[in-house]
Formats: sequence, C-alpha cells, structure tokens
Amino acid sequence: MEIQTATSPTRRRTREDRVVTEEPLEIRLTWPGAPARRVGVTMRTPGHDFELAVGFLYAEGVLTPEHLASVAYCTDADLSPEEEFNVVTVALNAPPLREPAPRYAGPTAGAAACGVCGKDSVSDALGVHLRAEPTHPSLRIDATLLGSLPDRLRDGQRVFGRTGGLHGAGLFTAEGEPAVIREDVGRHNAVDKVVGARLLGAAETGLPVLVVSGRIGFELAQKAAAAGVGVLAGVGAPSSLALELAERAGLTVVGFLREQRGVVYTVPERVTSAS
Repeated sequence: MEIQTATSPTRRRTREDRVVTEEPLEIRLTWPGAPARRVGVTMRTPGHDFELAVGFLYAEGVLTPEHLASVAYCTDADLSPEEEFNVVTVALNAPPLREPAPRYAGPTAGAAACGVCGKDSVSDALGVHLRAEPTHPSLRIDATLLGSLPDRLRDGQRVFGRTGGLHGAGLFTAEGEPAVIREDVGRHNAVDKVVGARLLGAAETGLPVLVVSGRIGFELAQKAAAAGVGVLAGVGAPSSLALELAERAGLTVVGFLREQRGVVYTVPERVTSAS
C-alpha cells in the first residue's frame, strides 16, 4: 500500500501500488566432460531467464551461437521447486572460448547494477571481448529519428508502465523499428536479455541502434560493442570509461537523449541532421 501525505498532516490518501519482483539468478556453465559450475549470480526480474544467461555469457566472450547445445532450468534434487527457477544451466557442445571473469565466480549475488568490480586493471576491463573491426562503418541515422527512440522504447516497457521500477533496453533498425525490447531491475540484465533473445532466435545481434533507459556505464558500452551495434543511446549520462571503450570499439555513444535532444560523444558522423 502507498500512503501519500499532503502538506497538512491530517490529509492522507491510501491506494494499492504494484512493485517489481527481484530475485537472484544463478548461471551455471557446462560442456562435454566438465561438470556444471557456477559462473554468475545476479539480481534480476524473473522472466526471459534463458536470454539473460546466454546474453551474459556472450558479452563475456565465453560462447558463440554455434557453441550452444541447450539452456534449461536446473533440476538438482537438493533444490526446492522455487529455487529451480532461479538456476539456469547453459550447456555448450565444446569448451568455452575463454574462462568467465573471476568476478562472476563468487558465492554471493551481485548487485543489479554491478560494474567492473574484480577486474585486475582498467586495461583488462577495456579488453573484454571487443570485435576486431568496428561494425556499421557506413551507418547514418537521422538525429530526429534517433530522438524519437526513447519514447518507442518506453512504449514497449509494459511492466514499467505498471510499476515505474524497471530499466529498459531495445534494439532498433536504422529506420527506428524495434526488433526486441526487454525490461529488468538491472540495466545490464535488460541488455543481456535483448542480446540473448537475438542469439536464441538465431538472429544477428549487431543491429544499428541499442537504446537504454538510464545512464551509460562501462558495462553497457562493453555489451553493446560485443553485440556489434553501431549506436548506443541512453536518456542518461555516459561515464568516462564507457566513452574510452566506445572510442576503441568505434561505437557511437549518445547521452541525454530525450525530447528530441541529445549529446553525441563518440563517432559523431553516424548521426546526421537535415538542417
């Protein structure tokens, strides 16, 4: 219940309110000859869990679509029925391309907005799974069209409309058409779900534009670069480390994108204007 108190202490209004669900998700990884082991725990909004697990591992450079054998909820005998749906096992048909980063191997759940904690150095962080060549070298997108995408993202955030408590992420074509939109209590989880949805659908992850509903930190820039998108746009501010990575990856970053305005920080030639 939500209680709203007016200026006068004698005036109050009580009504029902909906809140988002937040639960831990443990991600396990296995391949032929290797037992399943925990590689990540994150706090997330339940739903699209397989997409989240696959998108997370893809961004870490652990797998390619060809590596995927199966994704399933865990059915260990020692897990309660409720816990089964908080553990996802990703099975590969070959050993992973690289070992998951150490920050994901610990026993505790990570925060819903975790960053690059646990990296040995900034240099290591900047080197995580970047493509050899920038994608979309000839991409040009109209500034007015780009400015309309946060509203289009919001239109696809059904749970946010009821609760106001979720981040959103969406992949868009150069014409501004949404390909996939996902929501989550964690901004990086929302991006992982978007990318994972494309991977599980055997579709290209590197669409022209990725739009996020909040600030643009390093982890979002890294996931966008790994997916191969051309433009990462958000309604909030980017961080300095996100922009450093974007420069290296040839990724266009647009921040403060709202009400037909925005700030282009990197690779500005991709954003054009008719005026």
